[in-house]
Amino acid sequence: MADPLSRAAARLLTPDGGPKIDFSAPPGAAALTSPDSVSWRVFKNPVSLFVGGITAVILELAEPRVRSGVWDHSSFKAEPLKRLKRTGLAAMVTVYGPRDVAEKMIAGVVRMHGHVTGETPAGVAYQANDPALLDWVQATASFGFIEAYHAYAHALSPAERDAAFAEAAPGARLYGATGAPTSEAQWKRQLALMLPNLEPSEIVFEFLDIMTQTPLLPGPLRLIQKPLVRAAVAITPVEVRAKLGLGEAFALNGVERRLVRLAGAGADKVPIKGSPAVESTRRMGLPDDYLYRRRAA
Repeated sequence: MADPLSRAAARLLTPDGGPKIDFSAPPGAAALTSPDSVSWRVFKNPVSLFVGGITAVILELAEPRVRSGVWDHSSFKAEPLKRLKRTGLAAMVTVYGPRDVAEKMIAGVVRMHGHVTGETPAGVAYQANDPALLDWVQATASFGFIEAYHAYAHALSPAERDAAFAEAAPGARLYGATGAPTSEAQWKRQLALMLPNLEPSEIVFEFLDIMTQTPLLPGPLRLIQKPLVRAAVAITPVEVRAKLGLGEAFALNGVERRLVRLAGAGADKVPIKGSPAVESTRRMGLPDDYLYRRRAA
């Protein structure tokens, strides 16, 4: 399990021609979140991150302004793997990177988003740095990663789920998402408020087709890529699935669910050499298996 996971993590977190981040240095440099946080445990798992990232994008694409901003101003359609690598690296830097590295990277993203403007097909104007849209994007990311880890890797208590939402706040504020949820109850309220604005779109199905058909994972893991995509749909809130028309064609069957849980649980037990999680624990003077053996009471 460790070798293919190492290759998968390295592949998804190494943008072609992009920056190379040394998560192991400088020694003792603090991140935006601490090593004993729930977030450090959640983000170490490449299986649940893959699933949760897809769930987050499904929720993002359900909002028409976010959908237009993502689909009209990114390389996702033409180069999905390249886009996934950049997004995955940004998430790792936000959680594990030294604070100054994370702040510099996020500032660059904010500057880039300042140029992303347009109109939806219905003629509604949008701007990528709109705080309301940033709050939704941050909320969907937190929910997706937390829910995927809880469902397919290791169950989280209600207190741990709340902590994971709260721990995302420092990074969210740097991105401009000052109203992002800091607890599961706040996420549920935000979802209820946003639900009337969500709508079906063929782009959601196009996205899921890309995630299913594009060879994103190496070797043996590619065999479960389709179940991983179905697993992402399965944890999308039921009311959103209904709005988007994600019905039986995307259902996760019992065998697939067991395979995804087996992969997620396995990934949660084996330190992945060279991964941001392991390199960052080394930076903090902690053993490689620190995040893999700690369990909150």
